[in-house]
Amino acid sequence: MTVVESKQGTGESKRERPAISVKNVLYATDFSSTAEAAFPYATAICRRFGSTLHVVHVISDANLLLTTGCTDCVSVNMAYEDVAADAQEKIKRIASRLRGIPHRSYVRRGQIWPNLRGIATEGGIDLLVVGSHGRTGLGKLLLGSVAEDVLRHASCPVLTVGPRVSGRAKLPEFDDGELAPPDLELREIIYATSFTPASLAAAQVAIELAEEFDSRLTLLHVREDYANLEDRARPIDDEKEQLRAMVPKDAALAYAPEVVMEFGSAWRCIVNKAAEEEADLIVLGAHRAAGTTHVPWSTVHQVVAHASCPVLTVRE
Repeated sequence: MTVVESKQGTGESKRERPAISVKNVLYATDFSSTAEAAFPYATAICRRFGSTLHVVHVISDANLLLTTGCTDCVSVNMAYEDVAADAQEKIKRIASRLRGIPHRSYVRRGQIWPNLRGIATEGGIDLLVVGSHGRTGLGKLLLGSVAEDVLRHASCPVLTVGPRVSGRAKLPEFDDGELAPPDLELREIIYATSFTPASLAAAQVAIELAEEFDSRLTLLHVREDYANLEDRARPIDDEKEQLRAMVPKDAALAYAPEVVMEFGSAWRCIVNKAAEEEADLIVLGAHRAAGTTHVPWSTVHQVVAHASCPVLTVRE
């Protein structure tokens, strides 16, 4: 069940477009196909905004133990030297694909998120790009599921590329081993909210991106509790008004935003709407203090795991 409200946009700019600044992008990789799917997004963003790309690989001791079978410190240290040398070679191959993009590379040892956090702080990172395979449990040792730690704790926005997303499918064509083209297109952006304070920061980013890319913008709220809906018309109207009020009257949008309310499973509605609109990006909000998303983590996890486009998580 869906309630949609939209108006024909004029395409006229009502205010000067905000200057989106993305000076430093951190791309975390474990050299897997999951991380590779996120790579074209990181490079295309850097080309669009003239950013420096920080390419990071972290070797965890837990992963060393699993992959090498070593049981003592001496053996682990020796194994680390071999693994680190191999990682350096792989990082060099990635760097060779970054012609024209300023970049720095890092191979670190230890826990993954603390290392990423340190590099993000030192490098003044504006955006963190990670791949996620959507699995849990043992998979937490791999970068894909470490995305949960990143989403919960990163102070900068995080672009997560899930297992249903292909960089080649959502970006213009490019040949194997080459960079994505310089033009990053965001023709359709889905912004989903549950009206918490954290959603305000995410709304602003979604609007600024829509202005920057002349995107169509859909403002989406999902009601999971819709019992006795026929007796609750006023709250629904109020929520639609809240959605409309998130967009400043002087917003320089090429198209009037679409206001959508849906009823059912939050993550399914978000994912289905993004698929229906062939969205290029989903934007969600997150709380800084508690480290929990403004929609439940289980919802965010499911959106990332099932969305056919990347998910941008923005903190307060």
